[in-house]
Amino acid sequence: MKDQHIVISKATIDRLPLYFRTLRNVQEEGLEIISSEELGRRIGITPEQIRKDLSLFGEFGKKGVGYYVRDLIRNIGEILGLHRNWNIAIVGVGHLGWALANYQNFSSLGFNLAATFDVDPGIVGARVNDVPIYHLDEMERVIPEKHIVIGVITVPAEFAQQVANRLIKAGIRGIWNFAPIKLNVPDDVKLVNEDLSIGLSSISYYLSRQLPGDKY
Repeated sequence: MKDQHIVISKATIDRLPLYFRTLRNVQEEGLEIISSEELGRRIGITPEQIRKDLSLFGEFGKKGVGYYVRDLIRNIGEILGLHRNWNIAIVGVGHLGWALANYQNFSSLGFNLAATFDVDPGIVGARVNDVPIYHLDEMERVIPEKHIVIGVITVPAEFAQQVANRLIKAGIRGIWNFAPIKLNVPDDVKLVNEDLSIGLSSISYYLSRQLPGDKY
């Protein structure tokens, strides 16, 4: 792979999981080799963009042949760090937290759900997807004990910053935030926000122009 000090754009990083997921689907279909044209057709990205993205990390394809699917899956997985089997924890086992805890693709992508946390005495001590639900007050003990490095926040907005602070204090290095609020975290903690309302609002914007008035 190329020099790790090369600055990679966020757009390129965001496309890598698309390549990875599509290649895994291709592998399940039994294909061993795929061209950038076919990969691009399946994703909706130009083959030139695919080749440009991948060239930032090394030379993976063979001109006139294409990409060996198994090898490219392994290489992109290593670029994304998925081979490291990160331990994660979910804070807030409501409807969304429960659904995420039962998401079967976490393990296949290299993420291990090691713990969940909540304050509801009705569920603390139970298990979700065979993972214990701990009380929030056990966070500072459980996170370092289980070597958890990624925290997923699915609590109401008014509690999210407090939860983020406690996660960071316990040793979390990355946060996936589903609460609709801007969190303040140190520079050495990677924060990714997943605001579901933004996606739906974007759809509403486009539909309101395609379906004007009271058509529905």
